[in-house]
Amino acid sequence: MKFGPVPVEEAEGAILAHSMKLPDGRLRKGLLLEPAHLEALKAAGEGEVIVARLEPDDVHEDAAALALAEALAGGAEGVHLTAPFTGRVNVIADGPGLVLLNEARIHAANMVDPMITVATVAPFHQLAAGGMAATVKMISYGVSEGHLDQAVEAATAAIRYARPVHQSASLILTDIPGSPGDKGIEAVERRVDGLGMQMIETLRCDHDEAALAETIAQAKGDIVLILTASATSDPADTAPAALRLAGGQVQRFGLPVDPGNLLFLGNLQGRPVIGLPGSARSPVLHGADWVLARVACGVPIAPEDMARMGVGGLLKEIPTRPQPRRAPKAE
Repeated sequence: MKFGPVPVEEAEGAILAHSMKLPDGRLRKGLLLEPAHLEALKAAGEGEVIVARLEPDDVHEDAAALALAEALAGGAEGVHLTAPFTGRVNVIADGPGLVLLNEARIHAANMVDPMITVATVAPFHQLAAGGMAATVKMISYGVSEGHLDQAVEAATAAIRYARPVHQSASLILTDIPGSPGDKGIEAVERRVDGLGMQMIETLRCDHDEAALAETIAQAKGDIVLILTASATSDPADTAPAALRLAGGQVQRFGLPVDPGNLLFLGNLQGRPVIGLPGSARSPVLHGADWVLARVACGVPIAPEDMARMGVGGLLKEIPTRPQPRRAPKAE
């Protein structure tokens, strides 16, 4: 691609590099200059104009962006592409779900040519309908066809979108004297609703291993959520023990995400069971959001996957925490 100033009379068929305000209106950047545009420029006293001119082996920015975006999404279900504009195409979610990325492929595409770029949300990022999963942007007005072909090959099917596979959830609350009561129900319901699921029941029982085991067994939701009145502080504590007593298994207790450390994940006859920390009563971003989203969307989450959540797992601080993370200032 050739780029730079040229006399106005030589600019026909070139791409206007920068927007220009004229007495009779405005010529926007990216415009393909036609004779009428050149006459307007001359009438405004402009002697030269900065343009880009594609060479035979160049692909226009819009066509290039669309080709790369189509390869990137690879026909993935649950997303669609926006129309190309100024060298940009976005990948948009059709409904709630999780963005799954092949990071190596995206890195490879971005290394082909600095003018060819792909930007995405973080891996396993949860989106609602209309959320942007990725954007493809051609920085220059045209890119080499050879480089575009390399980027397309590198990025093919680098994005997948996982939609929820579970339809419902049950919430179990345990009770002790002075317990929080219904506090937190709304926050948990919002998490469930945000994943396109329905909270079909809220069950209550004493904070007792046998009572909780019986309630877990009775729950009807595709996913069982447990929010205990007293914090779960050990793998042998009431809630994990109750799940085992009900015939279930605990896959992992403890999460390297803050807030969310005291979460546990298990299952009962193949049905996911998530023990929520008390901090999940707050609607702020929480480790429970990450775990629930993967479970709801059927994305495998082994104990080692949970262990890897620690990198980036220091989430937004909650000012009302009873134990602040900052040391007091010396007096």
